[in-house]
Formats: sequence, structure tokens, C-alpha cells
Amino acid sequence: MTQSDRFYDQLARVREFDQLTQTDRFTPLPQDWFVGVSDIVNSTGLVQAGQYKTVNMVGAAVISAMMNALDGAAFPFVFGGDGAGFAVPPQSEGVARDALARVANWAQAEFGIEMRVALVPVAGVRAAAQDVRVARFQVSDGVDYAMFDGGGMNWAEAEMKAGHYAIPPAAQGDLPDLTGLSCRWSAMPARNGTILSILVAPVAGTDDRVITRVYDNIVSLAKGLERGGHPAPATGPGTGWPPKGATLEAHATRGGGAIGKARRKVLFESFVAWLLIRTGLKVGGFDARRYARVVGENADFRKRDDGLKMTLDCDPATQAQIEEVLSAAKAKGYIDYGTATQDEAMMTCIVPSIMTDDHVHFIDGGAGGYTLAAARMKGRSV
Repeated sequence: MTQSDRFYDQLARVREFDQLTQTDRFTPLPQDWFVGVSDIVNSTGLVQAGQYKTVNMVGAAVISAMMNALDGAAFPFVFGGDGAGFAVPPQSEGVARDALARVANWAQAEFGIEMRVALVPVAGVRAAAQDVRVARFQVSDGVDYAMFDGGGMNWAEAEMKAGHYAIPPAAQGDLPDLTGLSCRWSAMPARNGTILSILVAPVAGTDDRVITRVYDNIVSLAKGLERGGHPAPATGPGTGWPPKGATLEAHATRGGGAIGKARRKVLFESFVAWLLIRTGLKVGGFDARRYARVVGENADFRKRDDGLKMTLDCDPATQAQIEEVLSAAKAKGYIDYGTATQDEAMMTCIVPSIMTDDHVHFIDGGAGGYTLAAARMKGRSV
């Protein structure tokens, strides 16, 4: 294994999110790496049609497919609501291409959703005067998430949308391994007023120190919220039965099998979990209430993704202060931003095993928060 291959494993973990507003906490990817990007075509229209849970599930499928294709090896990734980004060393290029192609085929076959996917050389990103820098945020004892900076992921996505570096869908029947992809938790209603989705991107050429100050102001305001604005209660998200996402999960996990059989399996497993959480009973060493608490601890409600993304349980006063900071920074030409409000947040999960604490959980606004915020940042009415 080369030094390039070991790059991500050797990155130090950052335990305080407010340190990630600083560019010096990020390390450039090796020159021979690749970045993968994905995007759902017309995600805004799908969200407006009420398919926000489907959009989130398909967006997270890229990460699930890559986790399984890499046999659990650590790699940097980020969930974007209607897509995902990640990076891999050169020996995983073929695996990544295959996984992306299979997810694109699956999205079309299962849901009729067109998904763009691409794999871009880091060398190509830097040739365009962009960069991909990475940090690792230790969100809990069991999980850390990659944070991205440098503009390269956004550039790669724009290139993909322009038809460059595109990977065509795999052949019919070539499906990804989406073992562990689920959405069984109930929506998380706002406890303090509203669920505020925030998407901030720096304007090219703005001094990094100026952008850091903008991020610092927003992060500082969020820290003043109950639990820092975390949408999940301290005990973890709630459960109901049957889970609203049962059919979606069945589509993800059935492979070539019957959808009905896969759905019955989801319903049985979720009923057992629901019963254990309600009663507090422990089975075979599995503590469902502890598991629910760890789910909340592991969730990614705030992230750096060539900008700042947050899904906050926000009170009206703090929301007004955040909007004021964002509006002032945009007026000065420092940033672009979009926000969206909704009554609840939702969660999409990847759970390799319920017996370990390395399960990951992606939070978005319950009405398609990041997708709607992105549309508003681009000036589209929604």
C-alpha cells in the first residue's frame, strides 16, 4: 500500500465542528485520487411532488453502494440530499466506476429516476484551478465524516452536469449492493420553532479569512440553540410502526427478489426494533434504546461540503439572526446562500450492523431541505 493509498486513514480527526470553519484544518487530496459525484435530474420537481424521501434514499444509495463495494474500508464521502460526493485512491477507480453505474441503473429501474454520475481525476480538478481538500470530523466515538473544501467538488458536479466525465448506467440487471441502506426512523418534528436548512457557498475570489468569519458567525449562532440545533432529541429519533419508509427500503434491499418479500422482512425487523425500544427489553446483548441514542449522536446535521450545510432545529430569534448574517454577507458579494424551512427533519441511514456503533445517519429537512435551499440559491422559485 502506497502513501497515497494510506492518505485518508492517516488524517487526524477533528472533534470540534467550529474548528472546521478554518481552511488550515483541511488537507489536499493526493494528485492521483479521483472524486465521484452524483445528482438526481429534476430533484426539485420530485421534491415538490412529495417524493423527498425517495430523493434522499436514492442520493444516499451512492454512499451505501461504495461502502459495500469497498468492503467497509474507510473513504471520504458526503451526503448532499439529492446526491453524494466521495473520493477514492487510484486502485479503487474501477470499483467506483462500477458502483456509480450500478446505482444509476438501479435508480432508473426502481423509481424511474434519472441519475447523473461521474468520476473526475483530482489532477483534472487542479488543472481547472480548483482543489479538493479533506478533513475528518469525529462526530461521535463510533463515527467520523469527511468534510470537503477547496471548490473542487462543486466544480466536478458542474462538469458532470455539462456532460463531462459522465458514467453511463450499467446494463439492465446489474444492480448495486445496498445492504444496510434504510429509512425506518420517524420524522423528527421541530421542537423549537422550525427545521431550518442552510446552504452556503463562497463566491470565487473571496478571501478565505472573510469566509471563515461568515462561517464562524453562523456556527456560533447555531451553538446557542438547544443541543446546538441538532434535530434529533437526546434519546434519539422516534419510531413508529409500520415505518413510512418500508417500501423504499424494500426497493433498496430486494436485489433481484420480489418487492413484497423484501417489504415483509423490513416490516418484521422494524416491528421487533419498535417493540424493544418501547419496552426497554434487551435481546442477545442488543440494547435498542442505547442504539437509538447512538443514532442521534452519529447523525450528520452539519457539514462542510465546498461550503457550509446545516439542518437545524431553530427558534425564530436565532433564525432571524442567521438570515441577517447570510443576507449581509451576500450583499457584500462574499457568498451565495439558500435556506428552506419545514416542520420536521428526516433521516436516511446506512447500518452495517446494529451490534456496532459505526452506523451513519444522514439528516435533511423533511420537505426536501437541501434540495429546496439549493434551488433558492440558484434563484429558482420553489
